Amino acid sequence: MEQIHQVFDFLLNNKLIFTLLIIVFLSLIRKLILSRIRGDVAFVSEEQRNWMSRTKNTAFIITVVALFTLWHSEINQFALSVTAIAVAIVVASKEIILCFTGSIQRASSRSFRVGDWIEVGKICGEVIEHNMMATVLQEIDLHHGHYDYTGKTATLPNSMFFTYPVKNLNFMKRYVYHHFSIVVPKFVNLYPLIPLMIEKINDHTSYFYDVAARYNTMIEKHAGVDLPGAEPHMHITSGASGEQIVHFMLFCPTDKATHLEHKIRADFMEVYEAHFPLDEEKDE
Repeated sequence: MEQIHQVFDFLLNNKLIFTLLIIVFLSLIRKLILSRIRGDVAFVSEEQRNWMSRTKNTAFIITVVALFTLWHSEINQFALSVTAIAVAIVVASKEIILCFTGSIQRASSRSFRVGDWIEVGKICGEVIEHNMMATVLQEIDLHHGHYDYTGKTATLPNSMFFTYPVKNLNFMKRYVYHHFSIVVPKFVNLYPLIPLMIEKINDHTSYFYDVAARYNTMIEKHAGVDLPGAEPHMHITSGASGEQIVHFMLFCPTDKATHLEHKIRADFMEVYEAHFPLDEEKDE
């Protein structure tokens, strides 16, 4: 027991060594827990990511508290000695302070959690980790209507939450309002094609329509707003050069959106060619 007291007194008298031991010990514990959570799987599940994020944040907080407790007397003396330059320190550490406060703002507003799809500025992705300083996203290509992972990882400083609005796109993980359009250069009457195209779209979407309708109703109740229904929508507008633009909107499974778009484009080409077979002959 006396030897333990001697070792402890030695460490208190040599705080740099004690600090190094604390950091190494907590790092090893953190690494061991993370390896146990991850296991031998190739892909990490959403629940595993949640536990990994909690473990990292807890280890960080424990490390900060332990080091602050160890060095609190020195920190107090240092704080008193730098009172005159406190303003300069705040200005120099502005970004770090914003990151910390951005993390507090995220936690208090509960705007997203690990596994959610979010959009911050022009960056869209799935949250795979967040801590006191930054949020890590697995980037998703939403702006081109593909809804696929790009393979890029984006690390956003939490200060961005004060600069850009955070859009939670979590409902888009399962179903999405998919918009696309087809440009018709000839000015012809396309309205007779609408019922035919709606019928073909219904044939393509009939196998998931009931589930889509229920999911659409659930989103409306959760958001508290009246959203477009699960049925397909189609309308026609004119462009600046006289061309006609046929707009489509589908409420469909996210992973089927691109495939359905290709099918509908092919159907439109067939229907258009059947109704206006002489267009090419007239051009000749």
